[in-house]
Amino acid sequence: MKTARRRAREFVVQGLYEWTMNPDRSATTIEKHLRENEYFAKADETLFRTLLYGVLKDAAQLSAMVARYYERSPDDVNPIERAVLLMAALELTQHLETPYPVIINEAIEITKTFGGTDGHKFVNGVLDKLAAQVREEEVARRPQ
Repeated sequence: MKTARRRAREFVVQGLYEWTMNPDRSATTIEKHLRENEYFAKADETLFRTLLYGVLKDAAQLSAMVARYYERSPDDVNPIERAVLLMAALELTQHLETPYPVIINEAIEITKTFGGTDGHKFVNGVLDKLAAQVREEEVARRPQ
């Protein structure tokens, strides 16, 4: 059973994918399209809107932040993986109330659902490195 927060994150990734494929499409148009899905009502709407609009507002900065940890060309990153990484980067940097392992786990699970066969491994590696930088104290406190 999916939580409302997981559903919200899944819809954010779908919205970011739509935006990647149609960069001229507005956030409100994307949101309207996603709301047509019968399961949208089961999503955490506040989290959805915060993440979708936040990523779209700061996409260039978030893209640069995660690209530092790519082991391949940014052009070779799958659009789903990119969407998941942007969403998780926003959460890691701006939503400190959510523990970083939760953010990374959600990103991995969503990538397993929507991404390529081993995309979750790439996402995990990038987010582990990003978390070590932006949540240094929290990562240091985590038992090994």
